[in-house]
Order: sequence, then structure tokens, then C-alpha cells
Amino acid sequence: MSVMVHTFTFNAFQENTFILSDLTGNCVIIDPGCYERHEQQELLNYISSNNLKPLALLNTHSHIDHVLGNAFVMRNFEIDHYMHIDDLLTMRSVESYAHVYGFDAYEPSPEPTHILQGDEVLIFGEIQLKVLHSPGHAPGHVVYFCEKESFVINGDVLFRGSFGRVDLPGGDIEQLKASIHNVMFSLPDETIVYCGHGPETTIGQERKTNYILNF
Repeated sequence: MSVMVHTFTFNAFQENTFILSDLTGNCVIIDPGCYERHEQQELLNYISSNNLKPLALLNTHSHIDHVLGNAFVMRNFEIDHYMHIDDLLTMRSVESYAHVYGFDAYEPSPEPTHILQGDEVLIFGEIQLKVLHSPGHAPGHVVYFCEKESFVINGDVLFRGSFGRVDLPGGDIEQLKASIHNVMFSLPDETIVYCGHGPETTIGQERKTNYILNF
């Protein structure tokens, strides 16, 4: 496997943060949820101990649990930041409610340096990711599909045996159903699905058993 996936589970929402790295040490950080100092240090220690070179920060979407570490990452590495255009307002609103969830020291996310529309192919060293717009959980939600290695970083669209909530601002069950049926289930069955919360699964498993099929 020429692209390695490392998972951290951070913050009170038990959000999964990912680092993808290639054999030359290039890496990208996806959805940094590190908020507490020990979580931030864990991220730094992994990068340092593996001699990795961060090239970009990617967000699947910008709900609070997925952007808590954006400012920290950008300050430490001064790298490019990618987010879909339809999630900018979601990102900017986090500062107004972070204290409600106990994140009183939340540092607002910097504005992205690259705005995604969907269908882009992003290349970072040997890491190649197709951007697929998949709204429903959030208006600007995207997933990052690595066809070469048969995996997708899918944020909060699909979970093992479940799917993303739609009761937050911008959520829409019909959009989410369309994203799952038309985007996620268009991927090969063997595709590993790395989820924003909980364990990974596969497209084939969810295509057969996910209860979104009953809606």
C-alpha cells in the first residue's frame, strides 16, 4: 500500500481525524479535531516521529468537531487548506456556538486557501484524491476518494450500519439519501470507508445492510 491511513480519535464528540501519507513522507491532514493540548501534541508527535511533511489540510465539512484543530494545524505548518464553497458559512458560524459545547478556548478556523466545487482531483506527492460533493449532513460536505488504494475518507455521510444526522443547520435527509445512493454507492464494493466517527466499513457491506435502504 503506497498510501497509509492513520486515524486519531479526538475531542468530546469522538471525531476521527486522519493523516494520509505516502512512502516519501508527504502527508495530508483531514478534519483535525484536536482541541485539548494532549491531542494537539499527539498529532505533532506522529508527524515528527514518522518524519512526515504536511502538504495540505482537507476538511470533509466544517461542523465544530471536524474543525477544532484547523487553526492549530495551519499555525504550525502554514499549509494549503481545502474546503467546499458551500460549507464556508458553516465554518464561520462555529465561533458563535463553540462555548455552548464547552469549547471556550476555540480558535476560529482560518479561511481556506483553496475553494472546492466538487469533481476536482487533488494530488499531493503520491496521494491522489477525487473530490466528490456529498451534501445532506452539511451543505458543503465532500468525500475524498483514493481510487488507487480503494478507500474513501467519507466524513459523516456513511457510518457502519448508519448514516449522518440531518437535524443540524443545513441538514437535509433527501440530499443525504441522494449522496449515499448516487455518490457513495457508485464506488466499488471493496472500497474501504473511513468514517468521521466510529469504525471503518466497506461500500459493499453498507450497500447490502445499511438501513438508509429502507427510507
